[in-house]
Amino acid sequence: MDAQFDVMVPVRVDLSGGWTDVNPYCTDFGGEVINFTINKYVKARVDLTEGITYDFDVPIGSGLGTSGSVNVARIALLGKDQNLSLNEIAEAAYQAEIKSGNKCGRQDQWAATFGGFNRFMFHGENVEIMPFEPARSAVKWIKKHLLIAYTGISHKSGEMQNQVWSRYESGDEGVIEGLHRIRLTTRKLADSLQRDQRQLFVESLNEVSSAIDSIDKSINAPFLPVIKPLLEDSSVMAWKALGAGSGGCAAILCHPLHIKKVREKISKSGWQLIEWDYENTGIKMK
Repeated sequence: MDAQFDVMVPVRVDLSGGWTDVNPYCTDFGGEVINFTINKYVKARVDLTEGITYDFDVPIGSGLGTSGSVNVARIALLGKDQNLSLNEIAEAAYQAEIKSGNKCGRQDQWAATFGGFNRFMFHGENVEIMPFEPARSAVKWIKKHLLIAYTGISHKSGEMQNQVWSRYESGDEGVIEGLHRIRLTTRKLADSLQRDQRQLFVESLNEVSSAIDSIDKSINAPFLPVIKPLLEDSSVMAWKALGAGSGGCAAILCHPLHIKKVREKISKSGWQLIEWDYENTGIKMK
């Protein structure tokens, strides 16, 4: 815990299921998400003259759930003397984001609050934290082969969310089918992690990326000039736009023999590699 701050809240990497945690889809069909938190934080402190001030380890608009972490940090500080439960903090943070006009789901707030490797189920307004324990070997393998790269293109998730959900409400078959594919693939990805089936993990991550593309091609489009050649020469096995995409960060799963090559290509492209490790704790208070 950094002594100069009153609270630290981690950001998250969403492996699969993002979009299905958002109403109205999770009310109509139920949603499911796999994510994990990393050792990059939103840090906040209370200043007697300036109120709550924040410091960020990663850029705002990076697709790592920073806005959710900001609201969790704020609620944790404001409710410090109210003995709020973790679920109450996460829900209050979600409601604060909705009131600000940002269309979103609940995965970011729950991940930031609880930390660790998570499997969440979403049923309307309810969140269920599922028992989930990925194989230790799978967790180590992901840490070794998964790069997180920031494009330098800041995205506004609310704008993309509004665009997608407007099409959903109008009955757009591409959006609805894409969301169904994401939800079903999330279960395969969860199984791959629990049983350390690496080929199934690769296939599942690629399927999620493909399903996202069918929802709206602009989500993946900014990443393709760099990612596509690496996929074509098999240096990268799978990848995914993080958060709402259209910029921000990508998670890039490298072939074991080409990690150095991919790192060099990404750096030369002008993207910024974010060095990361797992964070198994959520909110950290003084």
